[in-house]
Amino acid sequence: SGINELRAAKRVLAEVREELRREGHELPSVPVGIMIELPSAAMISDRLAAECDFFSIGTNDLIQYTIGIDRQNKDVAYLYKPLHLAVVRLLKLVCDHAAAAGIPVSMCGEMAGEPMNALVLIGLGVTEFSMNGPSIPLVKRVIRAARAEDGRTLAGRVLTLTSADEIEREVKNEMTRRFGDLLEHDSPV
Repeated sequence: SGINELRAAKRVLAEVREELRREGHELPSVPVGIMIELPSAAMISDRLAAECDFFSIGTNDLIQYTIGIDRQNKDVAYLYKPLHLAVVRLLKLVCDHAAAAGIPVSMCGEMAGEPMNALVLIGLGVTEFSMNGPSIPLVKRVIRAARAEDGRTLAGRVLTLTSADEIEREVKNEMTRRFGDLLEHDSPV
C-alpha cells in the first residue's frame, strides 16, 4: 500500500543476501517488483517505480477496492466493472509511471485473461499478461493480430468516455470490428 512496505521488504532481502554471501554463496542479482492491488499503490506508483524493477497489477483486487464492489456478493456483483473509468485511469497511471521509470508492467487476474480487453490493455501500456491456461490461446491470437498503435488509439478513445457501459460498448465494438472472426466463436463475451 505504500513505500515503507517496499523498503522494508528490500531491507530483509539485503540482509538475507548478505548472510548468504558471508556463508560463501554467490548470488545473482534478483529483480524486486511489487503487486499493485490497491488504489493507494497505484496513486503513488511513480514513487514505487523508482524503487523496484517491475510492476504486476493484480486486477481482481484493484478493481474491487477501486469501485468498492465485492464481486463474490451476488447482490452487487453486477456492479463489478473492470472497464470502469476509475479503473482504466488507474491502469493508465501505473503504466505511465512504469514507462517513465523504464520498468515493465505485467497484469494478472480475470481482466488479463479476457480477450475482449487485450487491445485496450496493450494500449494502456501493459507489457506482460498472466492468466489461466484456457485463456492463453485466444488472448495470444488477439495480441499477435494487434498493433500497439491501434491499442493506444483505442485506449485514448476509452479515456474520453465517462461510464463503464460506454467504455464496454466502445471496446466491444472495436474488438468485434477488428477480431470478430477470432472472438465470436471462442469468447464468452
